Amino acid sequence: MAKAVKRARDRQDRMDMADDPFALFDDLYIKARETEINDSNAMALATADAEGRPSVRMVLLKGHGPDGFIFYTNYEGRKGGELLANPHAALLFHWKSLRRQIRIEGPVTPVDDATADAYFATRSRDSQLGAWASDQSRPLPERRIFEQRFAEVEKLFADKPVPRPPHWSGFRVTPQRIEFWEDRDHRLHHRRVFTRTESGWDEGLLYP
Repeated sequence: MAKAVKRARDRQDRMDMADDPFALFDDLYIKARETEINDSNAMALATADAEGRPSVRMVLLKGHGPDGFIFYTNYEGRKGGELLANPHAALLFHWKSLRRQIRIEGPVTPVDDATADAYFATRSRDSQLGAWASDQSRPLPERRIFEQRFAEVEKLFADKPVPRPPHWSGFRVTPQRIEFWEDRDHRLHHRRVFTRTESGWDEGLLYP
C-alpha cells in the first residue's frame, strides 16, 4: 500500500514539474477519462458578440494537440455567429473527480474542410441527419416541426451516406494562455499559468 501511494505521489510530482502545458493537459485528460462519470471531454466555451456581450455553454472537445483544441458546431447558430464575428474564445475544463480545472484562452480559426469531413463521418447517422434538420439556436414554435424536418431529411438521404452540411464545421482554439488549477484544502489552491511567447511558453504561479 505504501509503495502504491509513493508511486502516485511521484507521478503527481512529475506532473506538477512538467514545463510543457500540452503534456500536462494530456496527462490530466487521460486521468479524467478514467474518473469522470460522464463526458470527460465536456468543456465550457465562452464567446462574445461584436459588441463584447458574453455568452457561455458546454461543448465537447473533439480533437487537441499543440496546434489547438477543436470542437464542432453549426456556423449559423449563436456561438458560430459570435466566433465568426469575434474570433476569440475561452475554454474551461472542470474535472470534479480530480479536483482540477484547466482554463484556456486564445484566438479561434475554422478547421479545414478535410478535418471537418473526417469528423462528421464518425458521427452516428441520426446525429448527421440532425445537423441538416436543425436551425440551431433559432426559435422553434413547437417540437413537432423539428421532428417533421428530421423525417424529411431522413427520407432525402435514405440508402446513401449523409454529407456534411455546408454550414456545419469546426473551430480550433489556439491557446495563448493556459492555467492549471488544483483544489487544495482551506482554499489554498495551486495555480500554474503558461503564457505563449515568440520563443515558447513562460510559466508562473498565481495567488489562489
